[in-house]
Amino acid sequence: MISYRPFWETLKKKGVSTYTLINHYGMSSNRFTRMRKNLPLSTTSIDDFCRILGCRVEDIMEYVEEE
Repeated sequence: MISYRPFWETLKKKGVSTYTLINHYGMSSNRFTRMRKNLPLSTTSIDDFCRILGCRVEDIMEYVEEE
């Protein structure tokens, strides 16, 4: 399963809020809803986050083996 836990940690480290991403970068709030539920995102969305936050893919998501 893909987990977006690193994304939330990266936001805290960078001091960026979802409000900023939505209102200053035009991101859809639906992206964050999907991430909170660990639902799939497009690679375009991942690319957007990496570009805006100046981070790597590993800072956005991780693979967690399901039990």
